[in-house]
Amino acid sequence: MEAADGASRPQQGAKAALALLLTGLGLWTLHRYLPALIWAAILAIAVWPLYQRSVRRWPPGKHNILLPSLFTAALALVFIAPLALVAVQAGKEVHGLFEGIALARAEGIPPPQWLGHLPVGSQQATNWWQENLSSPESARAFLQKARESQFVSNGRELGADIAHRAVLFGFMLLTLFFLFKDGDRVTAQMQRASARAFGPAGERVGRQMVASVHGTVDGLVLVGLGEGFLMGIAYVVAGVPHPTLFGLFTAVAAMVPFGAAVAFGVAALFLLAQGSVIAAIVIGVLGMIVTFIADHFIRPTLIGNATRLPFLWVLLGILGGVETWGLLGLFLGPAIMAALMLLWREWAGSREGQAG
Repeated sequence: MEAADGASRPQQGAKAALALLLTGLGLWTLHRYLPALIWAAILAIAVWPLYQRSVRRWPPGKHNILLPSLFTAALALVFIAPLALVAVQAGKEVHGLFEGIALARAEGIPPPQWLGHLPVGSQQATNWWQENLSSPESARAFLQKARESQFVSNGRELGADIAHRAVLFGFMLLTLFFLFKDGDRVTAQMQRASARAFGPAGERVGRQMVASVHGTVDGLVLVGLGEGFLMGIAYVVAGVPHPTLFGLFTAVAAMVPFGAAVAFGVAALFLLAQGSVIAAIVIGVLGMIVTFIADHFIRPTLIGNATRLPFLWVLLGILGGVETWGLLGLFLGPAIMAALMLLWREWAGSREGQAG
């Protein structure tokens, strides 16, 4: 018995087995670059509406490379600018660090005054400092042990790891450029493929996952940046050291629900160690208010409306995704949960989960 395309059932089975084998080999070949491909797809989905508006405003000419190049460069700056800020700040601290090490070897380092003002464990911390860093002999022994520690040994591999991540970043940008350039064609191909493989349900699931990515970007990234901006202003007013870096750290941490508490908690501890008790309390209280409003009102609205998920499932998708996939899980987790919820609603007889 032959199928519509003229192939017999054994031939169809062999064709399916060959397709699965080649797909597995392809994934295995690219497994070290899959995170870059997924990040490129997520970023392209996130900014695709803006890119489409730009295309309508400035239609591409014969060589459609200007707008894809501009959007790729803009997204690259989003990642490079914060890293450059951290690198500049670290460079400013390097000279002082080497001077401190030389001074410690020659004279030792007396316990700083703020060490005695710690709310917990001040006496133990002071005793440890006096035993390990106060005298030149103990400071030299401590620095020698630190140099020979496993931490420093692992640090020697940092250069190779940075180089590998730089390659992945470049590959992600290259993939992103081609997704912008050929996005319409890729979308049409994926729609035809999903229709052939899964029927109308395939396109609905795909649309729901895309909508989930948009909602997650709005609910996590944009809200996180807003929290970091507000807390950055508070850090400047309160006198937190390096307020720009602390604001950046808060923005990144705030992309994970309840993660901002770690950032403004550390800032409050810095202020407390410097003796600024009132400022530390203000930072802690303000941080809790901002986090409470963002995590209980703004995020549920933005993410829940896009993914059509109760906030509990949004939260489980985010936290479970981060634990399983790392930072990619911020977007993959809610998208997977949204697709599963859509399939459940359709299977249970409800059409409420269909993406419009």
